[in-house]
Amino acid sequence: MRARRHAPATARNRDPIADVLTAELPAEGLVLEVASGSGEHCAYFAGRFPALDWQPSDPDAEALASIADWCEGLANVLAPLALDAAVDDWPVPAADAILCVNMVHISPWEATLGLMAGAGRLLAPGAPLILYGPYRRQGVPTAESNEAFDVSLKARDPRWGLRHVEDVSAAAAAQGLVLQRIVEMPANNLTLVFRRN
Repeated sequence: MRARRHAPATARNRDPIADVLTAELPAEGLVLEVASGSGEHCAYFAGRFPALDWQPSDPDAEALASIADWCEGLANVLAPLALDAAVDDWPVPAADAILCVNMVHISPWEATLGLMAGAGRLLAPGAPLILYGPYRRQGVPTAESNEAFDVSLKARDPRWGLRHVEDVSAAAAAQGLVLQRIVEMPANNLTLVFRRN
């Protein structure tokens, strides 16, 4: 039995995300992916951006096994690390970019606060933190599908749910990260690009 998991949304969103990454990632260096999940995104992006080294991570042991399976044999992908965004002690001393796909809404708020604190510690001035997922925005109606998704998330865990861009940006600003770009994505998602000031 292979350890790899499959997330159907990956095939739909990986190219739109990669298009944003093309404009935002450095030409070379280390990209830390926080909450890599199945590992499918990391494997795909490693192929799209071969000049970059990719460091996948996740707090879940089964996810780490799936990541290792998907990324086996990829020369520019490091072994996946156990990393819980909510804790202060990260097993990575520095990164040239941080990518986090679909974690902020499927985790307690403490994980987002920890993600911002970690990015503030690891990133050099000008380096990006890139988030992808569904968000709420002040003054912008939320799609019905996202409202239903929010209800289902909170039914699974009351600590989960769609976050407001304004709240995420405030948490980022407290760690020296400035929201530079919001990109409208397919299926009512957003990509948020922060940079270390």
